[in-house]
Amino acid sequence: MLGRQIESLIFELEAMLPRDYYEILGVNKGASESDLKKSYRKLAMKFHPDRNKEAGAEEKFKEISEAYEVLSDSDKRSVYDQFGHDGLKGRGMGGGFGGADMFSQFSDLFGDMFGGGRRSSGPRRGADLEYRMVLDFIEAIEGGKKEIEVPKNVHCRPCSGSGAKPGSTPTTCGTCAGRGKVLQQQAFFRVEAPCPHCGGRGKQIKDPCTSCSGQGLVREVEKLTVTIPAGIDHGMRLRVTGKGAAGAPGAPVGDLYVSITLRKHEFFERDGADIYCTVPISYSKACLGGEVVVPTVTGKAKLKIPKGTPSGRVLRMSGKGAPSVNRKGRFGNQHVQLVVEVPEKLSAKEVELLEALEEIAEGKSNKKGFLRRFMEELTN
Repeated sequence: MLGRQIESLIFELEAMLPRDYYEILGVNKGASESDLKKSYRKLAMKFHPDRNKEAGAEEKFKEISEAYEVLSDSDKRSVYDQFGHDGLKGRGMGGGFGGADMFSQFSDLFGDMFGGGRRSSGPRRGADLEYRMVLDFIEAIEGGKKEIEVPKNVHCRPCSGSGAKPGSTPTTCGTCAGRGKVLQQQAFFRVEAPCPHCGGRGKQIKDPCTSCSGQGLVREVEKLTVTIPAGIDHGMRLRVTGKGAAGAPGAPVGDLYVSITLRKHEFFERDGADIYCTVPISYSKACLGGEVVVPTVTGKAKLKIPKGTPSGRVLRMSGKGAPSVNRKGRFGNQHVQLVVEVPEKLSAKEVELLEALEEIAEGKSNKKGFLRRFMEELTN
């Protein structure tokens, strides 16, 4: 009984001791730098908390990273090999995230695999802008050019966007050493953030430009001519490269996106490249057939009406719709719904002719219609 208690106590004491770094990484004591890096990469990918949501994965990843931090440093590794964990603590060389930028180190090994790799320290690109353009229905069908005015930030001309008074130059920020970013501790990561002293510019201005108050940017309204492709539709967007807001000096300018809104048309409706409309025809035209002239989005066109066309029938005019933006040379169709028009007022001659037509129609049928038979039965 006493032996089991002693074994249990020894097991608990061993569990409280820090694990061997070589054992954590699964390498032998003579492992090369290449072997260390290979093992660390494999284990870190397995236990990184962005990929592994199991309980304990985060602690395991911290343990792996601590082991690699020590063993990848030749001085720390030498002390650890001779004196172990106590030797590192006695010399202020303990593992953990305080002694190295493990986030940057991890980025070197994995790039942006987890969406949080090392960020570029170059100048910041200008913002993209959006302009809402309202077009008439036919304007969108025909396309063309439109002049617009876009308010946006541009580089200050007197200081060429530097923010410094002409004749002077900005100085390198002492906090971030010109990088524009500093390291901040977040949980067990150290991540990059914009420098709070220079605002991420990497430069400090002692003598600011009076035209832009040291910002390097001023607000202006730029006039642009935008080409509208024929057949553009409601909700589409045009991209005008390099016509967005200015960024930091030396950085690319953002892009301008023109969002299209169409006004409704009193006669036409649209679904993609197809056009829809309703055209009235006379009773005689519906019975006898023939041709009618109908409007289309590209002008007037003739439409052939078959004999005996009922009211509400839809005829298709092939190729008379809107041009396709994505498929050059292709056009949609126009769909025409025919509605038999009934006049509200009739002349005496028209009444006479219609009554004669009614008599002829009745005489053609030897059988009484259901409605007439039903009405006769009600009166008897």
